[in-house]
Amino acid sequence: MFVTIAATVLACVIGVGIILIGTRYLLAPQASASTFGLREWPAEGANGWLNVKGVRDIVSGLVILVPLALGQTQVVGWLLLAAAVTPFADAVIVLRGGGSKRLAYGMHGATGVAVLVAAALFLL
Repeated sequence: MFVTIAATVLACVIGVGIILIGTRYLLAPQASASTFGLREWPAEGANGWLNVKGVRDIVSGLVILVPLALGQTQVVGWLLLAAAVTPFADAVIVLRGGGSKRLAYGMHGATGVAVLVAAALFLL
């Protein structure tokens, strides 16, 4: 019972958190760009690309929350396992782009680990 509650809370935090991040990328793309961790920020004309990231993040959160709301916990576990690719890939992008190691490991890497932990809790 505790494992299910812990997994559900963690999945909700991850889902809502990424939706909030995505919303920020839609509402304030330039301000949000620096929080990704890359060394160079996109120019003002790149707001469309930052909006694409915002939509991607919102959809990623919904993909976790919708099956969770429907009680499909095993599906949520598998989706979280697949979704863990995104934060780890983001960390690699930041590192390969010469960006902040602190943000690559501390934000993207830690998020990836949290997603894997939530996936494991659901799949146990």
